[in-house]
Amino acid sequence: MQRGKIAFGKINLSLTATDSKASDNAISGAGTSMGFKKIDKEAMQRKVEEISGDLESQNLKEIMGITSFGRKTAKIFDINEQIAKAKEAAPTHTQITNAELSKDNALEVEENGDNEIIGPLPSIALSNLQPTKDEEPDEGSGDEESDDDEMDLFKNIPNTHEVKMQHGNKAILALAGDPAGARLASGSIDYDMCFWDFAGMDSSMRSFRTLQPCDNYPIRGLQYSITGDVILVISGNAQAKVLDRDGFEKMECVKGDQYISDMSQTKGHTAQLTAGCWHPFTKEEFLTAALDGTLRIWKGLRNKEQNTVIKTRAQGGLKTSASSCGYNRDATLIAAGCVDGSLQTWDTRKMFVNTTHCVRGAHQKNCEITSVMFSYLGHLIATRSNDETMKLWELRNLKEPLHTWSNLFSRYDTTDCCFSPDDRLLVTGESLQKSQQQANIYFYNVQTFDEVKRIPVTDSHIIKTLWHPKLNQLFVGCGNGVIKCYYDERRSFRGAKLCVVKTYRKKKHAEIMGVSQIITPHALPMFRQEKSRSSRKKVEKERLDPVKSRRPDLPITSGQGGRVASSGGTLSSYVIRNLGLSKRVDDDQDPREAILKYAKEAEENPYWIAPAYKKTQPKPVFSEPVDPNEEQNEPNLKKAKKE
Repeated sequence: MQRGKIAFGKINLSLTATDSKASDNAISGAGTSMGFKKIDKEAMQRKVEEISGDLESQNLKEIMGITSFGRKTAKIFDINEQIAKAKEAAPTHTQITNAELSKDNALEVEENGDNEIIGPLPSIALSNLQPTKDEEPDEGSGDEESDDDEMDLFKNIPNTHEVKMQHGNKAILALAGDPAGARLASGSIDYDMCFWDFAGMDSSMRSFRTLQPCDNYPIRGLQYSITGDVILVISGNAQAKVLDRDGFEKMECVKGDQYISDMSQTKGHTAQLTAGCWHPFTKEEFLTAALDGTLRIWKGLRNKEQNTVIKTRAQGGLKTSASSCGYNRDATLIAAGCVDGSLQTWDTRKMFVNTTHCVRGAHQKNCEITSVMFSYLGHLIATRSNDETMKLWELRNLKEPLHTWSNLFSRYDTTDCCFSPDDRLLVTGESLQKSQQQANIYFYNVQTFDEVKRIPVTDSHIIKTLWHPKLNQLFVGCGNGVIKCYYDERRSFRGAKLCVVKTYRKKKHAEIMGVSQIITPHALPMFRQEKSRSSRKKVEKERLDPVKSRRPDLPITSGQGGRVASSGGTLSSYVIRNLGLSKRVDDDQDPREAILKYAKEAEENPYWIAPAYKKTQPKPVFSEPVDPNEEQNEPNLKKAKKE
């Protein structure tokens, strides 16, 4: 085999032939038809120019240290050659040792005894840290990992500090926190609703407003909207209310007609409300459930009529009531826990005629499902019931629960449960039994279903639990009217931490004592009492008194009145003291007479002007006085002379 190469610019063309004669004939034949002879001459000429240019660039580099002027030419790399070199230089796994590690990585590995290196690792370090086939893993490695997970869950529970807030003396049935974590609202069985502002409270932890929004009906449920500007109030009445952040009413739902048997034809609920919640992302849409066997969706604060009616049915098509309800996080499902123990869901993208999921016997019959809670990811559902159980369900398989926790006594039909912000824990409380001294909060692992921790809270029932995701604080509503807030000093933010550091300052109240006066007009002077005057007149009288009102000295005005210092430093005060100008002149005296009084003395004893001109002033010469009769006769004499 012979190989011939033709260089065309930067492209190498190779021709292969079986023998030299065949190749020559092929090249000559192709050359005559395609002009290869001309191309060969041009290629050879370019090759010579390239060689000469290389020599010139080498000489230039030796003299000046550069290869060329102006624009640099791109380098040409042979990729196959580089790959072959890399394969030859690449060491095998057996040749890799700890000595070949870089100094920085070796230091990191030495400092971190558990082979933890921060940042991306080189391939050498990764191969060293990874166990080989010969090295067998420890038997207890799985147990150690599970123990580490449990320790992490234990640390994530915010319970290093606690704060107590007193709502009242009755059981707290509702708790709600706004999305920003600035306020907390609580509702009780004593009809009161309290607003708590963390930024405005001090260490006394007192609410800034208490009201009764639903008259004499207990507050069963509260929830802030997604924007936090309004709050939904669910009471024992058939009409839900919407309040603003300060407690002023913005909307009240319409009550339905009790004499209509078809609940879809009424404008609102006809029986007591049991639960309610806001839409996860639509601002003015909320859901309510009542004992009339319906769920109703309300849209808009101006439209007081419901938008959609959902009927809950028991087995056999009989009527049943929903005791709890809720949306999932993306608002594609509505779940309701019914009195007959069933768990029913509806798809919001379809008609609400048939249920999407219906689990009969999810809990014991005739025991209210007090809470239906979706996880933050939306694939799990937790249900709490008065049958002393709490169950965890997965949406992909709702036929059987993932796990059931029992021996959780509950007396109130609003006892709830909640997920932790990372969906790794499930939290619930229990009611106090006769044999117990304190009620506890239970924390369960969602993956292993084990009890992670229990916290004793109070000597009363635990009804509501709220784990705020933004504050990372746990609020617990108790049966004795106490709200306890648990937080972590490092992991929790704002909320109750803002109030604890503020000192409580007692306000000074003005004490007014009312004294009854006995009027005795004929009493002796020693037994008479002064007439009681009103405080307004007393203050006005004291205001006129310069001593009691502490009036300052009046200022000096033109040297008249006011206070003159004994040793003043100003020229005006000196003139006033020496000339006696402060002597007042009687207002009734004529100023002309006051001046002429000194005329005779000034004429006899001149002091200001006459002594200065006494020697230089000439003797005054005055004209002689003329008789007025003679002045009258002068014009007559002038007329006689003219004539």
